[in-house]
Amino acid sequence: MPGEATRLLLMLREEGSVNQHATERLAELLYPELHQIAARLMRRERDGHTLQPTAVVHEAFLRLVDQGTIDWQDRAHFLGIAARVMRRILVEHARRHGAAKRGGGGDRVTLDEELLPRQDPSFGLVALDEILTRFAAIDPRGADVAELRIFGGLTVREIALQLGVSTRTVNNDWTLARAWLARQLA
Repeated sequence: MPGEATRLLLMLREEGSVNQHATERLAELLYPELHQIAARLMRRERDGHTLQPTAVVHEAFLRLVDQGTIDWQDRAHFLGIAARVMRRILVEHARRHGAAKRGGGGDRVTLDEELLPRQDPSFGLVALDEILTRFAAIDPRGADVAELRIFGGLTVREIALQLGVSTRTVNNDWTLARAWLARQLA
């Protein structure tokens, strides 16, 4: 129920995480969507992966509700920031795991073929993070669109609302971002 989630986020924006009831209710409302995002990010991970979607969601949620400086707008805004936080959690985990393996390739993430057509869709999460970081220096909004689509699974409409642009702009940015990412991955 997006209306209730937005109301709770606005309450948390005003009162912070001290409102335990609002925090718990928000977790109940958004947990299924957050878990779906985490599961999508981790689908087809290597066998024996030590991080589970539930752990990613819990860590992300704790980081988000403890964040008193975020000016929460609505459900889509929360999910967009949650996607960024989950990206950070997964990249941190991949870097720690790679460092522990001394030269290990890090965790592997497989993107839907629809996201990056005509490419081998399996590549390292750390490499994707680095590519998106480079892209952000060139086209910050395009990188935001790519991150929200790839990591957040947000729709074009949700991204447009979050970024305050038209759906046409998001589609154009996504087309450019996909082409740039595909070229970098080639």
